[in-house]
Amino acid sequence: MTAVDKNFEAYVFSKRPGYVEKEVRKEFANLMPLRTIVIFCFDPRAMGIPDAVAREFGEVYPGEAIQDEHGNDVGTTTSLLNVVVAGGRAMDALRSITVGQHLLGIENIVVVHHTHCGATSYTADGIIDAFRHEHGVDISDLYPRESVCITDFESSLKYDTELIRNSDGTPKHVNIYGYVYDIDTGKLTKLIENLASHNPE
Repeated sequence: MTAVDKNFEAYVFSKRPGYVEKEVRKEFANLMPLRTIVIFCFDPRAMGIPDAVAREFGEVYPGEAIQDEHGNDVGTTTSLLNVVVAGGRAMDALRSITVGQHLLGIENIVVVHHTHCGATSYTADGIIDAFRHEHGVDISDLYPRESVCITDFESSLKYDTELIRNSDGTPKHVNIYGYVYDIDTGKLTKLIENLASHNPE
């Protein structure tokens, strides 16, 4: 093991002397005031989405670093957490939602799909056939077909917000929204609103 490897080990919280998981969790929540998770596409043209969502929800983004007495960045003032995945599809974000709630606590989850998205340029059958012919593998059972592409924005957002709502890793108290972001204008349009009050425990 090199000196660099040993240094990296020092940054693993669970390996530090006196580690107490509940205390570390509280510390994380205090240093990162997360309120809203936004799920959006990895398309570089979609990078305006976090700013648009922050304005829509009154969140702090990108915020500033919080430093300790040694000048180390230990937290942030941002209240918006980005989850960036292909097409902004919820299937790929479920684990991040669960971890975000466990470490930081959340109030809102916002799924944003965008115009001119590559996920609208192919079909589920098309990508499955392509993988079969180009890579010699069958991915037909790898993901739910409804999560593979976007055939229309309203149905994809409805599917994704319901997928998030029905996940055991999603806290029941959060509000879940579905938006379309117009790449040309930077405008957000809300199509889905799934409020916690509409989903009694």
